[in-house]
Amino acid sequence: MPYHKDKQQAFQAAQQGYEQAIQAKDTELENATDYDYAAKQQQLQQEMNEALQQIENALEVASEHQRVQLRQYQEELFKLGQQYDQT
Repeated sequence: MPYHKDKQQAFQAAQQGYEQAIQAKDTELENATDYDYAAKQQQLQQEMNEALQQIENALEVASEHQRVQLRQYQEELFKLGQQYDQT
C-alpha cells in the first residue's frame, strides 16, 4: 500500500506544480509591465523548472495512466517555455 500512496502523492505534487506554473503565467506574466517583465519572466521560468522536476520525479513511480497525463503536462510546459523564449 505505501507504494500506491507514493505514486498518488508524486502525481498530485506534479499536478500541483503544473497548475502553479500555468497560474504564474496567467497572473504574473500577463500583467507585467515593461519595468518588471524580466523579473516576472524569470519567476515563471523558476516555476516551470520546479514543475518539470516534480513531473520527472512522478514519472519514476507513475502508473501508465498517470504517465500519459504527466507527459501532457511536460509537453505543455515545454511549449510554454518556448513561447516566452521567443519574446
